[in-house]
Amino acid sequence: MRGSLHMTSKFFAGAAGAALLVAFASMAHAACPAVTVADDKSVAGAFPQQFELDEFQDLADCSLAFSENPVIAELNARIIGNPATLPPVAERLPDEPLVVAPYERIGAYGGVLDGMSDATEAGTADLLSVRHVNLVRFADDLVTIVPNVAKGWSWNDDFTELTMTLRKGHKWSDGAPFTAEDIAFWYYDLTRNAAVISKPRDLWSTGGEPIVVEVLDEVTVRFSIAVPMPGLLSILATDYAQPFQPRHFLGRFHPDINPDADKLAREAGFESGYEVIAFYYGGSDWKDAPSPLVKDVARLENLPAAVLPTLESHVVVEESAEGRVAVANPYFHMVDTAGNQLPYINEISERFVPDRGARLDRMVGGEIDYKAQSVALGDAPALLDGQEAGGYTVELRPQVGMPTLAFNVTSDDPARRAIFASKRFRQAMSHALDRAEINEVAYLGFGEPRQYIAFDPPPPFATPDQVSFAIDHAPQKARALLNGLGVFDRDGDGLRDLPGGDRLTLHLRYASEGMPTAVAELVASQWTEIGVETTVEEIAAEDYWLTQAANELDVVAWTKGLPIPTLQNTSRLFVPPFDGYVGASTGLLWQLHADTKGEMGVEPPAWTADMAAAILAWQAHLPGTEASDDLGTKLIDLVLDSFVFIGTVSPPAPIYRSNKLMNFATPRTSSYAYYRAYPYRPQQWWLDEPEEEPEEET
Repeated sequence: MRGSLHMTSKFFAGAAGAALLVAFASMAHAACPAVTVADDKSVAGAFPQQFELDEFQDLADCSLAFSENPVIAELNARIIGNPATLPPVAERLPDEPLVVAPYERIGAYGGVLDGMSDATEAGTADLLSVRHVNLVRFADDLVTIVPNVAKGWSWNDDFTELTMTLRKGHKWSDGAPFTAEDIAFWYYDLTRNAAVISKPRDLWSTGGEPIVVEVLDEVTVRFSIAVPMPGLLSILATDYAQPFQPRHFLGRFHPDINPDADKLAREAGFESGYEVIAFYYGGSDWKDAPSPLVKDVARLENLPAAVLPTLESHVVVEESAEGRVAVANPYFHMVDTAGNQLPYINEISERFVPDRGARLDRMVGGEIDYKAQSVALGDAPALLDGQEAGGYTVELRPQVGMPTLAFNVTSDDPARRAIFASKRFRQAMSHALDRAEINEVAYLGFGEPRQYIAFDPPPPFATPDQVSFAIDHAPQKARALLNGLGVFDRDGDGLRDLPGGDRLTLHLRYASEGMPTAVAELVASQWTEIGVETTVEEIAAEDYWLTQAANELDVVAWTKGLPIPTLQNTSRLFVPPFDGYVGASTGLLWQLHADTKGEMGVEPPAWTADMAAAILAWQAHLPGTEASDDLGTKLIDLVLDSFVFIGTVSPPAPIYRSNKLMNFATPRTSSYAYYRAYPYRPQQWWLDEPEEEPEEET
């Protein structure tokens, strides 16, 4: 029907014809149906639960009129540095906005989403994922990749070129145009500029060669890859990093772009343009670094804005040691099927609560609206008991990754290094674990004892023998293996000593964010039972990461394991030190040896090169194909042959949400691997809050 109004007016002569024309125009521009996931009204597009604008209007035979949050101007006024006057909503949206179908119903604007994190850089992924965007994302089936910031994409035949098409007219949160140049700026002027980021993440290289980013036009960008890498799309759908930054904003302080950058920086009280960039960008794409609002608010007086312009659903407007507040982005690129610009929720308020008991009290008291990260299964009984009184719901979902242990195979202590580097020692310590007891005590019997194989959840190509390798509780076998290594009790005190005579005491330092306290305590007790004295100390996550990076841990203790989509484009679990800064890493001196071409560090064993080659071979194939599955099984064999990491129990985890939080779909997994809430479209969440009763006049 669209396009029929171009018929010549001779068919509509006279008053009757005019009436018909008005009626016809009314039909042609009828209001669009309020399509939801619950009631799709027989309108189904190319991707689940969302549409491109033209696609939706064609399928629904309608014309979408846009509406806005009635208080968006007030929210915009709180974004420090934004222009005071907003254009109409139709001018703020892209020419091609993304139309999303809410889960249950069209939502209502307003309210504050109350959330809670451990600290400014700990436990924050919950709420970062609520406002997060990337070029693409996984749909909530965790299988289908769908458009987001990008309107679409295409691959060449051998998966070495990925071409992305952006949305014409898309704008940053300050109203400036977002274009393909912002992607090239992020890549070449930030990520690949050693003055900004000293070492790019391995995500942005394949086959040992950096990805090449090429701007084809204002809305088209091409990623060229040295070797076939179909998983690049998966990583863009899951990673916290956003492969775009505001060139119009940071470029003015970038010496390679603006000859006056350093002069501008000095006028603002900085030594150089790069110092201003570090002030805003933090020298990495790690998202929960403190913003300028908490770094040094006084320095903002001579700078153009408080935080970087963003494409996210909410913009940070307040931050301190106590928490942060973000308000709705007036230029956000999504609308619902009734034409309402998203997000529905006005504000996100995030409080920093470092004490686990205090966090639990707040949840039981119904003081927050959503929480998944850092909620232990051990909290479930108290949370379940308090649901009715607290007005919230708790559900258990499988967790991606499980508490995993390793030893410092490049310890600075030669005697410990020799023992820790022995596979027989690690097998002994695995057989010493009573995973059934860990499951009952720490996970209320809901977990699954299994071995670490890097892939989590275990893929179809993982064999039962691989998943159960060395997980049987066999303390006598453990003792025999240790005796064979010369690690036995030399002085009769019941505790084992190193071959040189010194006591083998393990110091198990852990952070509750990476391993539940009950698991750490049980591991220490079970290892001590076979004569390996183990002490336990809980430390903050930041202190744990620093200690690990300094090569000072005896025992690595952190949640580990990634799903196939993530592993398709990262080799970090398979090459020293076997994870990033935030993760379970060991063999740091092996990595140093590679980074310095043998001038420093410790030469790694030969199997590390075999594993590095094996992950690249697997990544070159589409998941699910016979070739991919065969290579995947062999890759798991290499992981178990080296046996650097010891698995414990794969647990479920609680997901908490207020009953007033609407259009909420409980995630399939409690998982950082898919970036928590991100696949479940939190921009269409809304708060069903009762209106306050008016005060009676006296």
